[in-house]
Amino acid sequence: MKWSVVQLQNFRGREFEFDEVIDITDDLKQRNPEIRDLTPVHVTGKANVDSKKVSFHLHVTGTYTLPCSRTLEDVKVPIDVHSIETFLLQPLDYELGEMEIVHEADGGNINLIPVIEELLLLEVPLQVFSEEEINGATQVGNGWEVMTEEQFLNKQELAKKKIDPRLADLAKLLNENNE
Repeated sequence: MKWSVVQLQNFRGREFEFDEVIDITDDLKQRNPEIRDLTPVHVTGKANVDSKKVSFHLHVTGTYTLPCSRTLEDVKVPIDVHSIETFLLQPLDYELGEMEIVHEADGGNINLIPVIEELLLLEVPLQVFSEEEINGATQVGNGWEVMTEEQFLNKQELAKKKIDPRLADLAKLLNENNE
């Protein structure tokens, strides 16, 4: 995923396609300890080369292994990132706008690995839940339970209607007197 500017100039005025699998697991795990594992990343795309810049249209796929936010179990999270990255081949003679982000060729070379690493680090979700946690989150515990508002109101209604067993005989006596 590294090209020299001279190599890229051979493609000036036309585009070329690339399709590579790279393993950057160790680098990403070092930069973000939440990442437990990463499959080799499949990078495909095309590059448009002109005299002053190269635009890479990237599609990056793979799978992270991250900890579940509740149980810390390993969870596989798919990666599917699309990005357009522009590298300048020559310094610009004008200022870039705030929203324009470009990279510069480093020592006559363009290396996509650091850019891909940044893209993948930005895509790491803040919270991940395993399928078991999503489908069957704990609903009852010792002295508590999770319920909807409707369930809560129904439970309160039943509690109002329920008579204390110690006072049940008194309630029968009152009902007899009312008749």
